[in-house]
Amino acid sequence: MAIANAFCTSLRSAISDADSGVYSPSLPQFTASKLHSSAVFHTFSNSGVAVSRRRRYTVLCTLDGVDSLSPALKDEQESVSIPLPIVQIIQDPECDATTVEISFGDRLGLLIDTMKALKDLGLDVVKGVVTTQDSVKKTQFLITRLDTGRKVEDPDLLENIRLTIIQNLIKYHPESSERLAMGEAFGIKAPKKKPDVDIATHIHVKDDGPKRSMLYVETADRSGLLMEVVKIMADINIHVESAEIDTEGLIAKDKFYVSYGGAALTRSMSQVLVNCLRYYLRRPETGEESY
Repeated sequence: MAIANAFCTSLRSAISDADSGVYSPSLPQFTASKLHSSAVFHTFSNSGVAVSRRRRYTVLCTLDGVDSLSPALKDEQESVSIPLPIVQIIQDPECDATTVEISFGDRLGLLIDTMKALKDLGLDVVKGVVTTQDSVKKTQFLITRLDTGRKVEDPDLLENIRLTIIQNLIKYHPESSERLAMGEAFGIKAPKKKPDVDIATHIHVKDDGPKRSMLYVETADRSGLLMEVVKIMADINIHVESAEIDTEGLIAKDKFYVSYGGAALTRSMSQVLVNCLRYYLRRPETGEESY
């Protein structure tokens, strides 16, 4: 009982010292954690020590340099909420330029280095509007090809634009790597949990006028995904006119405007395309060609 009273007296003194900003090396040190003061209050009450409910203390007890928290609780304490990184490449038919929109919560700056990296791809880059909605800052760029002055429609160049933006995002905001599929290759910390490909994959085809169709592909993102999808379509003689790219964290949501023989895809051709893409996107990645 004497030991319990001594401990409680030391605990109360340490909390009092913490309030006043006084550090006492001879007493147990207390720092913020997930342990609530209700447990401390219960302990004190059972020991016969009067405790006021006016203040609620959240404490972590460290005795003789030994941490009393479990590793899992410490990880939870130190974790920081990381916003969802989003990169969208939009082909507005009423705009003569390709629109790129980037957001990462409220953490993005002027993105001058990203603009320079895009210009190195042979692009004319003009910064558009910057908007804020629900504490999310969205930055737009208007991009055209330097050689033609027109919007970017080449899927290979669109993929280079996407990867360039993501690499710069990871470079200047390393914390984003664990929320991007590219973080496994380029980041300091790979994603902790990858999406299930079977659950994440959705493929739809619908007409977009008499001369073309719109293919929508939603699946787990990975490097080179855009070009892989385009190659599959080329193998069955489907022409890709343009594409809109939307990368939302670990998920890719892409639209392709396609035609077959100069016309929109027939129902049977659409089914062939969906089957080919579904087989390819859901197959295990072996690093070798599968037949």
